[in-house]
This record gives sequence, C-alpha cells and structure tokens, in this order.
Amino acid sequence: MTMQPWQAHVLTAFPQMFPGALGFSNVGKALNENIWSLDTHDLRQYATTRYASIDDTPFGGGAGMVICPQIIAGIMDKVLSHSVRATLPRLFLSPRGKPFSVERAKALATGDGAVLLCGRYEGVDQRALEYYNFEEISIGDYVISSGELASSVLLDATVRLLPRVLGALASLTEESFEHNLLEYPHYTRPAVWRGLAAPEVLLSGHHRRIAQWRLQQSCALTAKVRPDLFAKYQASHSKLGEDN
Repeated sequence: MTMQPWQAHVLTAFPQMFPGALGFSNVGKALNENIWSLDTHDLRQYATTRYASIDDTPFGGGAGMVICPQIIAGIMDKVLSHSVRATLPRLFLSPRGKPFSVERAKALATGDGAVLLCGRYEGVDQRALEYYNFEEISIGDYVISSGELASSVLLDATVRLLPRVLGALASLTEESFEHNLLEYPHYTRPAVWRGLAAPEVLLSGHHRRIAQWRLQQSCALTAKVRPDLFAKYQASHSKLGEDN
C-alpha cells in the first residue's frame, strides 16, 4: 500500500515565498520524494476589487489593515471541499497564539497534515477565524512582518519529525528540548584549534563517560540559559523517582 504524503496547505498572499528554505536539505529532499506535499493557495485569487486587494480598514479605527472575512471564506471553502483536507488542523500564525513547541510539532507529525493561514498587515477578521475554527499559534514572543516566515518555521520543525526525513533516529532523541533539556555542546576535528582543546572525555572512546558528560553539560546549560525548562526537567525526574 502506498503511503499518502503529509499534506501542508498554506493560505498566503505571497505564494512565491514557498517553498523557500523548505526546498533545501532533508526537508527539501523529503518534499521531492513526496514524503510530504506543499500546496499554496493564493488569497488574492479571491479578491473582487479592481486592484485585487484582500484587506480593508479596521472598524473602530486604528493603524494598519485587516484581511477581509470573505477572502478567507472563498479560499477555505475551496480547501475544505476535499474530504481529507476538511479533517486537517487549521492553524493561524499569530503572535497572540499558543507558543509552538516540540510537543506540538510531534502531534502534527503524527497526523495527515495541516492547513496554515499566514497573517499579514494588522491581522485577519476575527469572525473568519472563529467561523473556520482556526487555532492561533505563535513561534515566539516577538512580531515579524510575515506569517509566511512563521509558517515555514512551523513546517520545518514538523516535517523533519516525519518517518524517513532524517537519517539518524538518535539525532532526534538528543536534540534540544527533548526531555526538557537543551542540547550539549559539540566538537570535531582538529582536537586542538587555535589553542583550544576539545574536552578530553570525548576523545576517550568511553561511551558511558561520554554520555554522563553530555548529560551534565545539558543540565548545566539548561539551568543557566533556560531555568524554566530545567525546572520542568527536574519535576519530571522527581515524578519518575516517586513512581519507581
């Protein structure tokens, strides 16, 4: 039986921004091998004005423009006309959304795909978001000018978790944020570079000592840079100790 690709449907005013960075490296190779598919849907195709505008001034005044609900309706009705697409999670990339995480990426990767709406200008008419049940997702506590960039980040983080995208499974389990720890530092040849030596333990060939060193480094780095994350790590290990 042929496996269906993981589907990404991106609703955007700038389809020419895709695949962009998603067309390179392992994620780009997976796209070429049909492990996942990328379909862009141009918001401007659903504009009815002379200049193909998709936005209008906000009620109540204020700076910026808002994407009109009828534009979202036109494109969503087409996307949802396919039965498989109708069941996909609907995500709106927005700085006011829930923080995106590796757990959310894993959950998306176990599904069939996602519909991503790229925000622009001041945002999207709230009625359209509610009518089509979009979940708002944020990639960080900052504002960027392009929902397309945020969508690319979300897709890269998700697609790389699909089976057969990355060659080494171990590389996934040792990455940052796995087990609530940041990844340990890495070194390669030469053993001494500009007077700086790589840690001796990594040259020892002693796998148990290397594993212990890497865990210690991850703990120390996480405690220093992300104490909030390290607290989660400590809590999870305390619970494991109680369960045992």
